[in-house]
Amino acid sequence: MKQLKHLFITFTAIVFMSILGCASTTTSEGTGEYLDDSVITTKVKAAVFNEPTLKATEVNVETYKGIVQLSGFVDSQSNINKAEEVARNVKGVKSIRNDMRVK
Repeated sequence: MKQLKHLFITFTAIVFMSILGCASTTTSEGTGEYLDDSVITTKVKAAVFNEPTLKATEVNVETYKGIVQLSGFVDSQSNINKAEEVARNVKGVKSIRNDMRVK
């Protein structure tokens, strides 16, 4: 009887841990979100590259859940403003986090 009780507790613990392992987390991106963010990042980088007043090598772009983060060092505040404007005009961008700095 004692062995049966021990077996039942062990089995229940294994089932419980298996269920917890399958639970989804709200902090990670799904595959679709990751691909969407990659597309947005690529479009923003292309837009920055095509803007003649900006040096694409000075602007870093990352996207998470549609929020674009701009970082890097540029020559002037007007370049910071222009990079933000260019990024904001890309389809799919929900908001901008501008962490760019003037050299």
